[in-house]
Amino acid sequence: MPVINLVFALVAVGVLLWLVNTYVPMDGKIKRILNIVVVVLVVVWLLQVFGVIGNLGSLRIGT
Repeated sequence: MPVINLVFALVAVGVLLWLVNTYVPMDGKIKRILNIVVVVLVVVWLLQVFGVIGNLGSLRIGT
């Protein structure tokens, strides 16, 4: 993935998260949980993009 696409994706996620935090009325706890979930997902995605972790599609949970 080219670096410019990576930067555009990160900016888009940041702007969307900012819009949700600014204009969608929610309780502070829900906003905090949403922010944490988005940051964790972006970090996992970045780790996959840079090859630090493998494809999580083959990960099985349970039996």
